Amino acid sequence: MKRITLLLALATFVMTSESVAQKVNSEDSTMLRNIYDMALLNGKSYDWLDHLSNKIGGRLSGSLEAEQAVKYTEAELKKLGLDKVWLQKVKVPKWTRGIPEYAYIETGPGKTTLTNICALGGSVPTPDGGLKAEVIEVQNFEDLERYGREQIEGKIVFYNRPMQADLINTFEAYGGCVDQRYAGAMEASKYGAVGIIVRSMNLRLDDLPHTGAMSYGDIPIVDRIPAAAISTKGAEYLSSTLKLLPTLKFYFKQNCRAFPDVDSYNVIGEITGTTYPNKYIVVGGHLDSWDLGDGSHDDGAGVVQSMEVLRMFKELNYKPKHSVRVVLFMNEENGLRGGNEYAAQAKLKREDHVFALESDAGGFTPRGFSFDTDDANFAQIESWKPLFEPYLIHSFTRGGSGADIGPLKDDGIVLAGLRPDSQRYFDHHHAANDTFDAVNKRELELGGAAMTSLIYLMDKYGTKSELTNIKK
Repeated sequence: MKRITLLLALATFVMTSESVAQKVNSEDSTMLRNIYDMALLNGKSYDWLDHLSNKIGGRLSGSLEAEQAVKYTEAELKKLGLDKVWLQKVKVPKWTRGIPEYAYIETGPGKTTLTNICALGGSVPTPDGGLKAEVIEVQNFEDLERYGREQIEGKIVFYNRPMQADLINTFEAYGGCVDQRYAGAMEASKYGAVGIIVRSMNLRLDDLPHTGAMSYGDIPIVDRIPAAAISTKGAEYLSSTLKLLPTLKFYFKQNCRAFPDVDSYNVIGEITGTTYPNKYIVVGGHLDSWDLGDGSHDDGAGVVQSMEVLRMFKELNYKPKHSVRVVLFMNEENGLRGGNEYAAQAKLKREDHVFALESDAGGFTPRGFSFDTDDANFAQIESWKPLFEPYLIHSFTRGGSGADIGPLKDDGIVLAGLRPDSQRYFDHHHAANDTFDAVNKRELELGGAAMTSLIYLMDKYGTKSELTNIKK
């Protein structure tokens, strides 16, 4: 009799547990459906992006446009009725491009072919009359060592290693060749080069040069050499012409200039948590951009998607357990000052951050998320995957998260990055065609909905480290 009673109790417990689980899943499914409906039928992100892109434009760190973007997003967050909205001061570099760059390939006296270039962010200018010299083509830093000062001194080094086209993950392809842009001038100057030209980080052939950050390390200012990117079509032409005429000369003129650091701001808005007001969840993107386009994909999309998370929580009357912050970081592109300052202030104030999500991979169709976390937290996150599958979010992977939230990393926090389809991203990245017309409204809104859904689940269920601390 006791055994039958025990079996009946066990069966009742199992049925009750299954019923509770089904109810939870039903609640979560309904919430995600409401989030997606709100994003697609009553979204705000596309309008915000329209203003950032078309009314303000490229938001280079330290520029007037960056200052206007700070004021605009602060005002829009205040309109949402958040519990707190504030600016966090941060010192940022100020570098200007000046009048457009000019370049040509000279194959003989009076025989020139114009080519499209742009100065790399942080580069020094050429001399007032421009710079003309013979060219030596290399694929990597090992080639510099092989050629040595004897063959490089007095020449322009032409880095021509393309992104690896057979890699499906285009960010992996980008990572495989971006060192030549970032450290190319620093390395070439060691061998007496007078300037560098770098093949644009772009998978397709076009006439658009792509800028990006570069570094001179600790080289004195007087010894720094000018650095520019050349379009992929220009790189192909220069390379093929060099094979026919190794003594050709390359001329370029750029008028960029660096100024002392200036004050700027991270823009922060918060909904205070009902249960854990001193535990923080962050969602964000970077407010600055390069100046050639208007920064719609990089990273206007991430900014407005992050703002949309808090807007939808307010519209849906969802009251989070944790304090949820949107952080619009300043100076990701050429310094990461905003991300570092936010993390430094969080540490100084001993703020407990449990989760951070970043969107900085463009406003394309979302495919999933990558997570920087331990096995226990990733197992919990993977259990939510069926909730996302109706929205075609299938990719939950371990890996990187985002540059601006990276400085928050410690043993307790879970970091994540939105992962949209990346195949078209580097067609626009840091180029003049990173513009509002390249963003699809529906794809942008789907990304915001996916981010809001993940923030909701992380807030509702918490992290494994939180649960462990509660039990203790």
